[in-house]
Amino acid sequence: MARHARQPGEPAEDGQRGRVATDPAPPPAPGGERGPSHRWWVLGVIGLAQLMVVLDATIVNIALPSAQQDLGFTDGNRQWIVTAYALAFGSLLLLGGRIADLVGRRVVFLTGLVGFAVASAIGGAAPSFEILVLARALQGMFGALLAPAALSLLTTTFTVPKERAKAFGIYGAIAGAGGAVGLLLGGVLTEYLNWRWCLYVNLLFAFVAFVGGWRLLTAGAPADRPKLDIPGTLLVSAGLFCIVFGFSNAETHPWSSVQTWGFLLAGAALLAAFAWWQTRAVHPLLPMRVVLDRDRGASFLAMFISGGGMFGVFLFLTYYLQKSLFYSPVSTGLAFLPMVAVMIVTSVTTTNVLVPRFGAKPIVPLGMGISAAAMMWLTTLNLSSSYLAHVLPPLICLGLGLGMIFATAMNLATAGVGARDAGVASAMVNTSQQVGGSIGTALLNTLATSAATDYLVGRRPTPSAVAQAQLESYSTAYWWSAGFFALGLLVTVILYRRGAPRPHLVAEAEPARA
Repeated sequence: MARHARQPGEPAEDGQRGRVATDPAPPPAPGGERGPSHRWWVLGVIGLAQLMVVLDATIVNIALPSAQQDLGFTDGNRQWIVTAYALAFGSLLLLGGRIADLVGRRVVFLTGLVGFAVASAIGGAAPSFEILVLARALQGMFGALLAPAALSLLTTTFTVPKERAKAFGIYGAIAGAGGAVGLLLGGVLTEYLNWRWCLYVNLLFAFVAFVGGWRLLTAGAPADRPKLDIPGTLLVSAGLFCIVFGFSNAETHPWSSVQTWGFLLAGAALLAAFAWWQTRAVHPLLPMRVVLDRDRGASFLAMFISGGGMFGVFLFLTYYLQKSLFYSPVSTGLAFLPMVAVMIVTSVTTTNVLVPRFGAKPIVPLGMGISAAAMMWLTTLNLSSSYLAHVLPPLICLGLGLGMIFATAMNLATAGVGARDAGVASAMVNTSQQVGGSIGTALLNTLATSAATDYLVGRRPTPSAVAQAQLESYSTAYWWSAGFFALGLLVTVILYRRGAPRPHLVAEAEPARA
């Protein structure tokens, strides 16, 4: 049947070209093979891939003691199992996002899955510390391809406002809860199998996601490919590497060491040079149109700040449950599940009900405030605290706050971005969270260690004194995390626009497009 020409002022038709808020359900994609039901299967595939990437940042933490005993590496080298992944992932995310825009999201998504699975297999079978570190770096590299491709596929697949809100609610819950799921899964695998299965399990995730992606995602490459900004790529990759490396070094070197402040200073200079170059490059890696929108910029900052606070909580609350309350790895993971459940429900409710009615301005700052309150609540924990009365309430409070932040910020950070920029905009979301997490973890670890040391000054290191020093270190980390979220409240309440978000026409978007 012939389609009539759209008249001036008539809303754009949906399907592959864009939608407005008043449109009905979308028609099938070309050929009819990618109808509405298929889009939700695509969400499942994308969500599974994102879960694999996010949980891998924490699942290995549970396995570290067993891996160290098996492979015989020192305490000083232990951090490189985590740092190698963070360095490769954090420094290459923007490049990975742009490659998805250049080559096509389907092929980059599938390539990232295969590479991540191969790297995980190498790590699981690693006979030595050096091979394990290499495998973790390879995981980070392929994760930097996979994560932005996954989010940009979500952005270009769900263009109907109501469906987009629901999809981003689910995706945001996965991104926020993945760390806690990693703790649970890592505990189960380490306790009942061995530490190597914390890496081998990725092969199952990758296989299911690959089969689903191969069947559901449409092949093809972008019609209007942006050119690769090589100077910008080198500047931002080197700058992010130095920033993540400098903060990682802060955990084992004093802030006065050149290995800490030297890399941080170099990273700041390289990122400043990158920002300057992006205003002059003919084909910038990160076009200013992506970051200068107020809602989008506020969302990037929200992900950065909350990433620092969230990863800090997972780390120190895990230590508290295992070292102070003597929980097993499995019990520790189970303790986080109520927070995960609340985060999922809150994420879906927020993006579907609250944001369309009130906008992000009251929602994200309120989430920041609730998260800050949860952090302050955690400072009251002591050696005699019980889970139901003292640990669970602030955890539920934190799940409520993070659920309001993540799904909303991810949605608005990619709303209205054209298909040619979807990859790099999605990469900025992941970069903000990853770099924020690296900075927050390093700062909180340093501050917590100093607090424990200061407490023991002039005291005999008896078991009770050491236990109390640990509590002091955790409390210090919680207070600083509360400060992060308070800063996030101030930033987001200033930057976000008032009112419900206006519907965007994603003119270049194509559902499940490569």
